[in-house]
Amino acid sequence: MTKTNEGNFFEDFAPGQMLAHATPRTLTSGDASLYAALYGGRSAVQSSQAFASGIGYPGRPLDDLLVFHTVFGKTVPDISLNAVANLGYADCRFLRSVYEGDTLSATSEVIGVKENSNRKTGVVYVRSTGRTDDDEPVLEFVRWVMVRKRDENSPAPEPVVPVLPDAVAADTLGGAVPPIRMHRYDTILSGSTDRWDDYEPGERIDHVDGVTVEEAEHMMAARLYQNTAKVHFNQFTESQGRFGRRIIYGGHVISLAHALSFNGLANAFHIAAINGGTHVAPLFAGDTVFAWSQIKEKAEIPRRSDIGALRIVTTATKDLPTSGFPGRIDGGFADGVILELDYWVVLPRQVM
Repeated sequence: MTKTNEGNFFEDFAPGQMLAHATPRTLTSGDASLYAALYGGRSAVQSSQAFASGIGYPGRPLDDLLVFHTVFGKTVPDISLNAVANLGYADCRFLRSVYEGDTLSATSEVIGVKENSNRKTGVVYVRSTGRTDDDEPVLEFVRWVMVRKRDENSPAPEPVVPVLPDAVAADTLGGAVPPIRMHRYDTILSGSTDRWDDYEPGERIDHVDGVTVEEAEHMMAARLYQNTAKVHFNQFTESQGRFGRRIIYGGHVISLAHALSFNGLANAFHIAAINGGTHVAPLFAGDTVFAWSQIKEKAEIPRRSDIGALRIVTTATKDLPTSGFPGRIDGGFADGVILELDYWVVLPRQVM
């Protein structure tokens, strides 16, 4: 018998299994400040109490991805402590805004399992939900992760692969955004005059800037979210693995790309949903991240004349500037692509 937790291996998961995750987390202004220091986000709504309350929020909302990573981090000790890699996301819905002082906890349901052909690992599919301390859901998402087997000779389970939607329906978006006082939305203070009306499907935006990732900051980010996955921290073990070094948490790449997207999408102040995401290749300390985005779809939100939604696909690269818009080629991805993220954002509409 042992009191230490070795984490779950692939054999420990079964469809229908429910997991309640440990350590509720109260988010504070300190978390928001550290998140800003790590990624450099500049959205006025999340940066300024005066701006947020002026347009109709009861307070300054926390960055949507800070909420996502915090809930994600709760799930790691039970789901991906022994993961090789987090593979993708789907059907992610941001259900309400989170504010300083809110306490978040998480639960997950296993919705699929499939052993890999090498018999050393398998893919586990889970649907996770984050809730406040009054049990109100704030976030729900599906992710799938490659997990090591405890015993390579253990029998493979019957494969179950869930059917997931290609995208979150546009008419379900916007519930986390209060009615916006459009006459109070100052586009000088927000950093751009471009609103929902100024974007068109097919439009491509090079976010221009690059940011180099350092070893200490990616580990600090994972600690901020209480993400304990071994591959991010243990160089002694990872030096003997397939990459020979620590791999950077995939969510760190998402936040870097999102922060870079401010240059071109400054008024996209809320991520309403994540339709899907693929971590194409790993990122390591010393690599420089660039990003570009394409407007895939434009949608009105029912019963809302103050905001509209854009479906965006953001592609992140490492050591590859994105002026040439590298992305999918011949059923795969161009060399240097590390992330493709398909998501919905909310922007203010023109004042009528």
